[in-house]
Amino acid sequence: MRVLPQTAGQKHVLVVEDDRRLRELYRSALQSDGFFVIAVDDGFAALRAVENERPLAVVLDLDLPRLGGRDVEQELRSRPTTQHIPIIVVTGTEIPVTHQFRHFLQKPVDVERLVAAVRRAIHDSAPHA
Repeated sequence: MRVLPQTAGQKHVLVVEDDRRLRELYRSALQSDGFFVIAVDDGFAALRAVENERPLAVVLDLDLPRLGGRDVEQELRSRPTTQHIPIIVVTGTEIPVTHQFRHFLQKPVDVERLVAAVRRAIHDSAPHA
C-alpha cells in the first residue's frame, strides 16, 4: 500500500482496484480534484486502510484478489464504525438485480464521472442540519 503525505484540509478517499493502470488513473483524477487518495490493490488491504485512515468514501472494484469487493462491502456495512462510509462500486462485473449498490459505475468509466460520483456520495452521506 502506497500512502502519500497528508496535506491539511484534504479529504481522504480510498481507491480499491487491482488493475494498476486504473488505480493510478483514479488516484490522479481524484487528487486533481483535491482529494487525499489512499490506493490499494486487494480487499484485505482495503479493510486495513479503512480502519487506519477512515476515508470519507471508498471507490471499490468487485473483482479483487484475496478478498472480493462484495465481501469488503458487506464487512464495512456490518461494522458500526464504517457502515456510514459511502461506497462507490466501479466494476466490469455483472451485478445481479438482487444486489443493488447505492453508488455504482460500470467499467469503463470516465474519470470525470468517477470524481462526480465520489463528490455526490460524500455530499449525500454528510449529516444535514
